[in-house]
Amino acid sequence: MKRKFIATVCLIIICVLPGSVLGADKVLKISTTTSTQASGLFDFLLPEFEEDTGIRVKVFAKGTGAAIRDGIDGNVDVIFVHARAREEKFIADGYGTKRYAVMHNDFVILGPPEDPAGVRGLSDAAGALTRIARARALFVSRGDDSGTHTKEQTLWKATKLELDNKTSTIVKKRTPRTISFVHPKGSGKWYLSIGQGMGKAITFADEKKAYTLADRGTYIKYKHGRDAGLDLEIMCEGDLVLNNPYGVIPVNPKKHPHVQYDLAEQFADWLVSARGQSLIVNYRLLGKQLFYPDAIH
Repeated sequence: MKRKFIATVCLIIICVLPGSVLGADKVLKISTTTSTQASGLFDFLLPEFEEDTGIRVKVFAKGTGAAIRDGIDGNVDVIFVHARAREEKFIADGYGTKRYAVMHNDFVILGPPEDPAGVRGLSDAAGALTRIARARALFVSRGDDSGTHTKEQTLWKATKLELDNKTSTIVKKRTPRTISFVHPKGSGKWYLSIGQGMGKAITFADEKKAYTLADRGTYIKYKHGRDAGLDLEIMCEGDLVLNNPYGVIPVNPKKHPHVQYDLAEQFADWLVSARGQSLIVNYRLLGKQLFYPDAIH
């Protein structure tokens, strides 16, 4: 009887284990910008992807710089970010295989209704930041090496204002990280660099009645998709430099043989397929479209 019992247990383990291993293998690790999560897009897309493919996705939401570093270190299978020049360098350095153009939205400059810098209605983003700096009006920067932070630095450089280079240490999940960035010289107390994600930056700017740069999708979610709402309003929009394209890049298995490249490629292909693009175009919040598909079908 004892031998028969042991044999039965072994048979059950043999039958169950392959399925468990298979299920474990079908968990895709993705590092992505906070805006894909804060906007609610991933809560909408990922259940559909899992239903279509049987692949579960574990998401690490952080700034684009940290997400790219996850790919460089082989901590994830795929990255989904929005800083085109840094994405291209990631591929050129051999860490990514190919960039799939997935979607875009745009950045907007937000500010309090009182608009102390007088930038409401401007379509010149650099001009708006110049006015904010000259008025010494409060400005909240994410300061976290994200795609939004990268775009902000591009805009400051376009202002022709005198800039300072600053080195700062930010701590994420108890891990310190040193980043370097530019900001207006002599900004003193009016320029607030907080080292936080998009949602927290918007909320902090709202509390301080300050200006900030945000992606439109996250702004809409925080303005119209929560009971708390926001007082912040769009002050500057429409400048071509504010375009915000997102790309997905599988991590190169030649650099990191352990990555699940087949799952990463399946995820990228699904995002740019007619099915994935249709879901992106139909993701709306209170009737407002947040993202626009970039793959051509």
